[in-house]
Amino acid sequence: MTDTISKMHEGELPGLEADLDPKPEWQPRYAGSARLKNKVAIITGGDSGIGRAVAVLFAREGANVVLSYLEEHEDAKDTARMVEAEGAKAQIIAGDIGERAHCDAIVDLAISTFGRLDILINNAGEQHPDKDITDISDKQLQRTFQTNVYGMFHMVQAAMPHLKEGAAIVNCTSVTMYKGADELLDYSATKGAITAFTRSLSQNLAEQGIRVNGVAPGPIWTPLNPFGGASEEKLAHFGESTPMGRPGQPNEVAPCFLFLACDDSSYMSGQVLHPNGGIVVGS
Repeated sequence: MTDTISKMHEGELPGLEADLDPKPEWQPRYAGSARLKNKVAIITGGDSGIGRAVAVLFAREGANVVLSYLEEHEDAKDTARMVEAEGAKAQIIAGDIGERAHCDAIVDLAISTFGRLDILINNAGEQHPDKDITDISDKQLQRTFQTNVYGMFHMVQAAMPHLKEGAAIVNCTSVTMYKGADELLDYSATKGAITAFTRSLSQNLAEQGIRVNGVAPGPIWTPLNPFGGASEEKLAHFGESTPMGRPGQPNEVAPCFLFLACDDSSYMSGQVLHPNGGIVVGS
């Protein structure tokens, strides 16, 4: 796999899941039980990786979905077909969630197509490895925060007029927020901000009956790392440092998002789940 990783790493973010070898495992592992029947979900970064696995699992559970992505058109169309194969409906929309107007457009698409919005999955993110903090340019620092933090704020702000009692917001943070990452200083900082935002927003929206939780994945095999999101040295041993000794698959993370999005977690808000291969971190 090392030779394959080296070749893939020559690309730039965002990467295509269609070009990834080996392919991530996105297929749901169990039959659906209508836990999201008649629900509508927006999933940012829904074209590939964790977002794809979440989209197909939500579809199997009865939800229609809007998939937001940057520019990976082939992956997005593939994911939409996978959703439709589960008997659900999908809409795709390309653009930069770092721009407030685009976030408004994503929500407008959900409402104009499906007439409601029940679940917001803030999954999109980007990362850039740097061994020295002085190598992080102002442009990169701004870009990482604009996507990972500003985009999340914009999406919540756009969604709020349409989220009713019983709605759920699930934000993707990261194990790096808890254990750090020596080559991902700006990325880890955004994930710390996301965790704090999740906890604070959960309190802010509690009286409205809207739950807000987070998922903090460990090393997961998605396009994010192989296509410029990690150094070749890190990729050569990707996931080996976890107690389970391997990277996780997207379909091992997606059930966390489902649990937090459905009524099974009706007494949980402000919490974070940790699908990370056995790494023990503070909650």
